[in-house]
Order: sequence, then C-alpha cells, then structure tokens
Amino acid sequence: MWPLVRPLLFALDPERAHTVTLRLLQMCGATPLGHLLGWLYRAPERPVEVLGLRFRNAVGLAAGWDKDGLAFRGLAHLGLGHIELGTVTPRPQPGNPRPRIFRLKSDRALINRMGFPSRGADFLAARLAHRRRGPNDPNDPILGVNLGKNKDTPNESAIDDYATLVTTFAPLADYLVINVSSPNTPGLRALQSRAHLEALLGGLVAHRATLPAPANRTPLLVKLAPDLDDQALDDAVGAALAAGLDGLVATNTTLARDGLTDPRQSEAGGASGALLTARAQAFLERLAHLTNHRLPLIACGGLMTPDDAKRRLDAGASLVQLYTGLIYAGPTLPRRIVTALG
Repeated sequence: MWPLVRPLLFALDPERAHTVTLRLLQMCGATPLGHLLGWLYRAPERPVEVLGLRFRNAVGLAAGWDKDGLAFRGLAHLGLGHIELGTVTPRPQPGNPRPRIFRLKSDRALINRMGFPSRGADFLAARLAHRRRGPNDPNDPILGVNLGKNKDTPNESAIDDYATLVTTFAPLADYLVINVSSPNTPGLRALQSRAHLEALLGGLVAHRATLPAPANRTPLLVKLAPDLDDQALDDAVGAALAAGLDGLVATNTTLARDGLTDPRQSEAGGASGALLTARAQAFLERLAHLTNHRLPLIACGGLMTPDDAKRRLDAGASLVQLYTGLIYAGPTLPRRIVTALG
C-alpha cells in the first residue's frame, strides 16, 4: 500500500500531509479499521524490560509525531512498542509561523521549525485521563510524554513550567522526557549547560518525589541535542547522574547541514533524517561510554533502516525511536526492524 499512498501524501505540503495522516490514524484507532492496520503491520513480540517497564519490542515513535495525543490508539497498530507524545507545553501555543516543515526528498531529510505548537497540558491530559493502563492491550501501548516550556517563559522560570507538567503527567504517562534540546524555541538549548541542567533536573527529581505513589516513581529522562561538543556532553551526563535521572534520549534534531544537496537546506530549523544517521550514532557511542551503562539510553535521530536500528542497539541503546525514517520508508518499518532484530 505504501508505494501507492506515498506519492499522494508527498504531493501535499508536509504539514498538511502530516495532519491528514494523523486524522486517518485517529479514525482508525476509534473504529474497527484499527484491526485492519494491526493485521497489516503487526510486529513480532520481542519484549524488552527497561525503565521498570515491559515494552513489546524495542521500536517506538519519537516525540513530535502526535503532539496532542490525537492518534496514539491508531499508531499502536503499526507494530510500535511505545509512543512518545508531545512535546506538550503547560499553556496552549501556536508554534512558529507556517511554512515550518520542509521535505528534502533527494536527501531523505526534513527540516522543521515547529516551535512546540501545542494545545496545552489540559488538552493532552484529558486525552489520557480515561486511558486503560496495561501494555498487553494493543490499543493501549507504553506511552511517554515529552515536556517543554512555553516560548514566553524565561529560562529562569523554566523549572516552574516543567514541574507543572510533571505534576500533570506523572500519574498519566508511563515515562516522561524533559525536552531542553529543540533548536526551535529561542534560548531553550541554553538549559543544557551544566549549571542550568543540574538545577533543573535536580529540582524536577525532587519535585517528583513529593507526588503521591505511583506517580512519584514515573521514570524521568532528558533529551539531548546532537550538536553538543565533548565537554558539553560530559557536563550533561554529569548533571543527569547527579540529579538521579532515570535515562537519556539521544538525540533531537541537528542544526548541521552536512551532505545536504536540496536548496531548501538553507531553511532555518532542526534537520532530521539520513544526514543525522552517522552524527546520532557517534553521539550515542560517546554517551554510552560516558554513562558506562549507568543509565538506560533511548536512541533517536537518523534511524532510516533496520541496520541503523541494530547499530544503535549494539552501541548501547535499550530502545530506538523513529520519526523521519517512518515518513520515507513507510509503516512497515517498525515490523521490519523488529523482525530483523530476531
């Protein structure tokens, strides 16, 4: 089906194509059409135990695909072991002006400058409020929620935004990810400096401990940028370990444009896809060395093929996440990865 559908979607503006796909998956998740998707794309069971959770397999969907939790029940039928929702912000915000997604087909890449468009925490919390907990239900997969501050919140007050989100989503999600690495919110990446990160992560871990059980045990991770140099990465790992964080996600999109040939490479924003494959692999290998298996790692960025996923897992990742690879390779990619892992 994908060779027939892809040209139709690629004829649309990228954001419009994404919206159409999301709405179709939302419909499938609410109707018997979901069973058809499950039959077409179901992946073999390859359970993975990590973060105190049992994942059906090691392949998940990265944050950004389903920001507001509209289609996670439909997405669950695509053979995914987990789905990361968001990025969600405390208050609704529109994100950056359109156009803000650019498809670089010849490079198998995307550039986006979305800027955390979000319907806000209350909307996503309502979507999750009646969720049936239980990873053995194909309609209720492992769900993470990716958390971001509002654009107009100064960095000095960022912890307040993140703490509000932890309070809201720790009882509703299976794990939480602190996003301080998007290049599309001005000043956000400054929160990856050691001083900022130690205060932020330490404060959030302490805040989580004040929540009622079992929310006080919801795993808390941080997502890092692939553009950190060696010293900055060392500082980030030190801050995560000192705070008692539960894991790391590597990586977000990159500001680099290595090897791109499409004229739209000059568009501002974070790049993802094939240009990120080698960079994200090297970043993960550095991260695995620095953490020395003390923290679980989720690999994201440039995962375009089953071989890419296998290399990340061999390098020390416990889980992998897809985004741009799913857009170019189509919905059979999760199943092909899980099958190839054996």
